[in-house]
Amino acid sequence: MKCFSIDLGGTHATCGLVEDDRILASETLDVENAGSLARILPRLAESLKRLGGGKIPHEGEVSGVAIGLPVIVDFYRGKALGCNGKYFDSHEVDLQSWGQESLGLPLFVENDARMALLGEAYAGAGRGFRDIVMITLGTGIGGVAMIEGKLLRGKHAQAGCIGGHLPVKFDGRKCTCGAVGCAEAEASGWSLPLIVNEWTGIADSSLCRYENIGFRELFREAARGDRSACEIRDRCLRVWAAVAVGLVHAYDPEIVILGGGVMKSADAILPYIKSHVQKYAWTPWGKVEVRAAELGDNAALLGAIPMVAEAKA
Repeated sequence: MKCFSIDLGGTHATCGLVEDDRILASETLDVENAGSLARILPRLAESLKRLGGGKIPHEGEVSGVAIGLPVIVDFYRGKALGCNGKYFDSHEVDLQSWGQESLGLPLFVENDARMALLGEAYAGAGRGFRDIVMITLGTGIGGVAMIEGKLLRGKHAQAGCIGGHLPVKFDGRKCTCGAVGCAEAEASGWSLPLIVNEWTGIADSSLCRYENIGFRELFREAARGDRSACEIRDRCLRVWAAVAVGLVHAYDPEIVILGGGVMKSADAILPYIKSHVQKYAWTPWGKVEVRAAELGDNAALLGAIPMVAEAKA
């Protein structure tokens, strides 16, 4: 099978032409501060045309277009539901009509973290497993689940896709979703600068020299022995480990896969979370595998193949 794939994040959109377990071509667009989904659709169409050699192949050559969005998505109706500040107009955009009118192809839409899990299950760290939890650590935190080989979606399309909004601190920071103490509010890319600014003793930390603090800078300064950086890093590790245990208890997986941009520091993250899960997760049947994602930024792109196959079945 061959299809187009679009992984639409908060700052970048990656478009690809994929065939089976291979990415034939791809390109990344800067969409930071785009705000509106409708506004960037023409750019996505132009990108797909370039990937198709200057034109959009007809349906006989390409099975369709799969889009992963960082919002709650009803896969069966092909509609975005809740945006939580990302692409504020996504629930108003008729993506399926756009796919037919602008591209001449059937279009299928899913939550981006679910799409990444499909990719890892199909061609990455989840191959051979049917019960999987995947956590993506980046600007936000994604937590998705697959049970008996099928994505967990639920009646209202939000089952198993908002693991980043599991509460880890009942009196914690207010989250973008409106709750308090969500994992995202306590240890994600968007909340990290807030955590650093409020940290006791931060004025004496090397973190202060960074205008824009992210996890790359945090882990770098922690590796150099900066006290505040070590404390904040360790706090984030505890939050992520707590989310992993919570998802294990909720969905009974065989394996937990850790992905996202923060996993560039996998050597510091993976051993901690693996140890915590194996020590504290209540799994009388045995030990849950904990692995790093294998496909990196390509996971959602390759997830297009099983996603389109499911939609057309």
